[in-house]
Amino acid sequence: MLFHSPSFLLVFLPAVLAGFFVIGALRQYGFAALWLALSSLVFYAWDDFRHLLPLILGSIGFNYVAGRMLVAAPRRSVLALSVAANLALLGAFKYLGLATETLSELGVPITVTKLALPIGISFYTFTQIAYLVDAYRAEASEYNPIHYLLFVTFFPHLIAGPILHHKEMMPQFARRETYRLDLSAIALGLSWFAAGLFKKVVLADGIAGFSDPVFAAADAGKFLSTDSAWAGAVAYTLQIYFDFSGYSDMAIGLALMFGITFPLNFFSPYKADSLIEFWRRWHITLSRFLRDYLYFSLGGNRKGSVRRSINLMITMLLGGLWHGASWNFVLWGGIHGAGLLVNHAWRSLGIRIPWPAARLATLLLVILAWVPFKAATFSSAWSVWRSMFGVSHGEHPINAVTAAWWISALMLIALCLPNTAQIFGRAPQQWRLPSWRLAPVWCAGVGVALGVAIAMSFSAPVSFLYFRF
Repeated sequence: MLFHSPSFLLVFLPAVLAGFFVIGALRQYGFAALWLALSSLVFYAWDDFRHLLPLILGSIGFNYVAGRMLVAAPRRSVLALSVAANLALLGAFKYLGLATETLSELGVPITVTKLALPIGISFYTFTQIAYLVDAYRAEASEYNPIHYLLFVTFFPHLIAGPILHHKEMMPQFARRETYRLDLSAIALGLSWFAAGLFKKVVLADGIAGFSDPVFAAADAGKFLSTDSAWAGAVAYTLQIYFDFSGYSDMAIGLALMFGITFPLNFFSPYKADSLIEFWRRWHITLSRFLRDYLYFSLGGNRKGSVRRSINLMITMLLGGLWHGASWNFVLWGGIHGAGLLVNHAWRSLGIRIPWPAARLATLLLVILAWVPFKAATFSSAWSVWRSMFGVSHGEHPINAVTAAWWISALMLIALCLPNTAQIFGRAPQQWRLPSWRLAPVWCAGVGVALGVAIAMSFSAPVSFLYFRF
């Protein structure tokens, strides 16, 4: 089930909201939480109950028991085995195919085995690994089993994040105010949801028509013209931003309707003046997870600059691999890791670059790094890079002039306008521009955005880029 589908918008969401607040009005808060958790399981396993439901329930049961064991006796061996079990499950579904394929290409006589990747497994696995570590550190303070079930399954974040922390969500499920109907929160949540859906269906899917043909041509072994290569790379840079940030906005909006506050996942990352700042703005909850549970666990910067550089590169390489079972994702992570090392080096030397040049350099590196993230193989990524820098010339799979209009419009939004957190009052604006409030003009605008997005999503197939990462 997808957020834009008629079954979700017209049946599932209204029914779940009504049931949640009716039960809450009867002051049966535990049953209200259980209703929401069970509804979330229905949402998750809508298309495949037989395979998806046992997998997620088994994962939840195992990690809840392991967490309680770590609370009772915080043993490193229990933590290590529990985290290893989670990674083994994730690895079997996500990386077994890559491992066997790589060994086969190296001449090892092995059968290539690929398992169908369950949706959301990367997100709910990382969410529960964070819970295990928090339990070991005595930072997880609430263990109601129904609330834990809801913490993992809560449908707005289950499919594509954000990655949640146990300690920031469980207190919200324990609040009685969460289960009381708040029309202003529903209005704000619906508005935020509408903004996210518009970003995804209208903006991301609109510009996809200029990125997909370019990379499809490169993947097919065709050479590209320089203008088409640049247009395709920049178009994908904007497509993935509006796609994933749009999904995150929808998740935040849906959670707000139920009285739950999610952490921000994006904060105008293309406005960053450095790669360090970019990673504080892009996929914020993943960056937080990698920092807190991987980089710091490796030693962080506590053992000297050389060890810090190694730890940082390992973190970024594994962060790239987390995105998918392809060496291209590892290359993407490596590019960002190398860029961060250079960024830290010039900071340590006291070098300061004027912000326009710093912002442009950061954006150019991000655009170049997205090429292997989108391309199917190393060779097609290399082909796009060669065409971008005029080394090879070839076809024009898109109309570069039309693409330029789309790119200019979306880049203006990404670089110059307030982001959704600023519009909806979660962060201060740089300039004094109108922000959301419950007023007729805003209601009309939200209604138009929601209507256009729903109409377009009903008339064309829609998929979210991060659903299978």
